[in-house]
Amino acid sequence: MEAVNLLSSNRYTEKQIGYLFISVLVNSNSELIRLINNAIKNDLASRNPTFMGLALHCIANVGSREMAEAFAGEIPKILVAGDTMDSVKQSAALCLLRLYRTSPDLVPMGDWTSRVVHLLNDQHLGVVTAATSLITTLAQKNPEEFKTSVSLAVSRLSRIVTSASTDLQDYTYYFVPAPWLSVKLLRLLQCYPPPEEPAVRGRLTECLETILNKAQEPPKSKKVQHSNAKNAVLFEAISLIIHHDSEPNLLVRACNQLGQFLQHRETNLRYLALESMCTLASSEFSHEAVKTHIETVINALKTERDVSVRQRAVDLLYAMCDRSNAQQIVAEMLSYLETADYSIREEIVLKVAILAEKYAVDYTWYVDTILNLIRIAGDYVSEEVWYRVIQIVINRDDVQGYAAKTVFEALQAPACHENLVKVGGYILGEFGNLIAGDPRSSPLIQFSLLHSKFHLCSVPTRALLLSTYIKFVNLFPEVKATIQDVLRSDSQLKNADVELQQRAVEYLRLSTIASTDILATVLEEMPPFPERESSILAKLKKKKGPGTVTDLEETKRERSTDVNGGAEPAPASASTASTPSPSADLLGLGAVPPTPAGPPPSSGGGGLLVDVFSDSASAVAPLAPGSEDNFARFVCKNNGVLFENQLLQIGLKSEFRQNLGRMFIFYGNKTSTQFLNFTPTLICSDGLQSNLNLQTKPVDPTVDGGAQVQQVVNIECLSDFSEAPVLNIQFRYGGTFQNVSVKLPITLNKFFQPTEMASQDFFQRWKQLSNPQQEVQNIFKAKHPMDTEITKAKIIGFGSALLEEVDPNPANFVGAGIIHTKTTQIGCLLRLEPNLQAQMYRLTVRTSKDTVSQRLCGLLSEQF
Repeated sequence: MEAVNLLSSNRYTEKQIGYLFISVLVNSNSELIRLINNAIKNDLASRNPTFMGLALHCIANVGSREMAEAFAGEIPKILVAGDTMDSVKQSAALCLLRLYRTSPDLVPMGDWTSRVVHLLNDQHLGVVTAATSLITTLAQKNPEEFKTSVSLAVSRLSRIVTSASTDLQDYTYYFVPAPWLSVKLLRLLQCYPPPEEPAVRGRLTECLETILNKAQEPPKSKKVQHSNAKNAVLFEAISLIIHHDSEPNLLVRACNQLGQFLQHRETNLRYLALESMCTLASSEFSHEAVKTHIETVINALKTERDVSVRQRAVDLLYAMCDRSNAQQIVAEMLSYLETADYSIREEIVLKVAILAEKYAVDYTWYVDTILNLIRIAGDYVSEEVWYRVIQIVINRDDVQGYAAKTVFEALQAPACHENLVKVGGYILGEFGNLIAGDPRSSPLIQFSLLHSKFHLCSVPTRALLLSTYIKFVNLFPEVKATIQDVLRSDSQLKNADVELQQRAVEYLRLSTIASTDILATVLEEMPPFPERESSILAKLKKKKGPGTVTDLEETKRERSTDVNGGAEPAPASASTASTPSPSADLLGLGAVPPTPAGPPPSSGGGGLLVDVFSDSASAVAPLAPGSEDNFARFVCKNNGVLFENQLLQIGLKSEFRQNLGRMFIFYGNKTSTQFLNFTPTLICSDGLQSNLNLQTKPVDPTVDGGAQVQQVVNIECLSDFSEAPVLNIQFRYGGTFQNVSVKLPITLNKFFQPTEMASQDFFQRWKQLSNPQQEVQNIFKAKHPMDTEITKAKIIGFGSALLEEVDPNPANFVGAGIIHTKTTQIGCLLRLEPNLQAQMYRLTVRTSKDTVSQRLCGLLSEQF
């Protein structure tokens, strides 16, 4: 009560003690609060700047909800009143900021907001500094209301940056003019996209260039305060350049400037430089510039004393990794892992696993890397990492034999990590037969090797090994008796663990009573795993918090060439096309040049529902460049990347049986920004609608940065057709409208069922189809090298059976099959005659329907 009495004094010292006492000790639910609020009201109304200042400080210090209710309406009026003193305006701005942070709902937005923005023009720099803090916080919540602050902030910043330090005498700190205000203005500009008006944009670019130029000047003082103030402004300017991500020249300059800090003797500067470069690495404009510093970053990893800086170096290596340097970066991370701090090992393991998978052109390298990872840091290899190896090996035929051989060799080591035993058990159980021909890895040796690890393992691993043993019974009948003895032993049949006991009992019965056919069916090879987001990437995102781990290839917008070395998949990589690696999200099988965005649709964004049969989608873009070539690549294959530009990647997986098909379309957002109003539409011409029935579900209209959404299309072929549907995708990205169209590779040959025929049946049928309109012949020049194996693979991929020893000339290729439509079945025979000397082909197609002969001949001719 004594303190409350002091508030009504007219002497500064007494009033100050009263307010100070209340600020520190008053309880917000004190019964004196009404008296205190009354005293504050009187002081605010007194127009005495000293008393007003004391009252505002008290409100800000207590900052309770009651205070906000009592004064949130008053303070904005004081702030924008024309006759308020500068020192009071400063206090009012900071007091309002405090109340807004604790109770945003109680601060009314009103006509004062536009007047607050104009405080950025105030003569008094203290007022401008306080107002900038307030406006930045308000603009983060209500960007539209405070949009006008952008041009005012730019002009204020420009006046500070271009002034001599003598112009701002009171606000110059160690030769740097108004550094804290500059930092706050740069931060305010990060609430908005780049300014649209060319004049404002030009002025801002000029400011940022000046800040970068000043960083290159020799220091005006050796004191640490000078470099701190100068670098504070520089780093905030670099943050703004990264946030706008639109000026290639500035981004590259920022990168070079940060590169100089990577070897600075000041630890904090090295840390900040690595952190900012991580963000720069995800911009297409500066990614290459960041890569030039790879040696310095690797060196930091080896020599840096501070663990937090080493962690940032690992983050930066992860961010700058792409196909050109993946092997070097993964090797460096692996060697660092041997001595890395325990606190960051798990994260490094996840990163190595993701990079190895994402940039594996050669999957044998991937298998080696992951096994190495388990050897070096087995305790930190989470379930997700070894699950992923197994998914990839199962999904890729070309690596299964190599994986079996490699795990077999790795298991020879006397001390194996349990995770290696799990991987070894799983892979040998599936693919041990691929190496069983070698006496050094005969079935019995494989079994003995795994069983020697059995007693040292935990229960889940033993359970997995028991499954491996029963798989061996199916793969290698010769070890059946040995394995049955193990399953029959008391330690298994009477095991205290229910899971192990049940497995032993059931597997023993299964191996005893089931016929070989049933055994083979129950224990057949695992089917390929469905493609979905990599579980390792999901774990890393969870570990680092949302939005911190951008998927690299998407943000980097890799402009890589086709992994298979051109538009034509080579035979060795046939399986690369058939089972793209799951976390690569079907990436990198063939990049396409970026497409120009089409005009915005007249309807303003289009509806969100997908109208499958709409033949007049609003302002459909013309076909993307390269769409025809990509379409042709899918005639003989079903999986891969159909389209890719800097923002979006479209991958396909499809399967067809008789006249039905199903296609999975994967839309990957390669950026770190959301796509809004994301609307894919399938468009069939009038002629095509009656021959092809397509059904699909709408997809979610927002696609998060780095995410992938899947759309399923069910396809029914009603009768033969020659056109292809068009897939049109419209969405908003960062405020601009994007419109992309590509041809969807649904072609008549997808409904081919191969038919095996003997030589005499073939020629008899060939003669029956001798009407002139049933045969179509095309003589054309070879567009690709005339390789027999590739040609065979293409004819089989096209859908027909490849008939051996039918044609009297062994150099010719002969095929047969039936096209299934809902209404009819159309028999098809084809003959391809290569002429190596002339580098020409003659293709003859005979079917019972002339339109089918023409279409098949046209499609197949394009493939050679």
